[in-house]
Amino acid sequence: MFQLHCPHCGATREEEEFSYAGEAYIARPANPEDASDAEWGDYLFMRKNTRGWFWEQWQHTAGCRKVFVVKRHTASYQIAGSWTLAEGKTQYLKESEA
Repeated sequence: MFQLHCPHCGATREEEEFSYAGEAYIARPANPEDASDAEWGDYLFMRKNTRGWFWEQWQHTAGCRKVFVVKRHTASYQIAGSWTLAEGKTQYLKESEA
């Protein structure tokens, strides 16, 4: 069990108040109509399952109902932070470039 901080409403609550919404920042194919069935299937269903730091989307279902991102360690459940989607994308891109 862990606690999450919602960057939208400022609440820090137990994880039961939130819903997991999957991997964050999955790149949609640039031209979906030109994507092969295999490429489209990869986009829809193939997800990373990393051990370590991972960017996730969560929704504050028992609060403001907004979606935000969390950087969480999948083995230790340690949380590095939570951001709105736009703020998190900036942080995510900085890390991707490094």
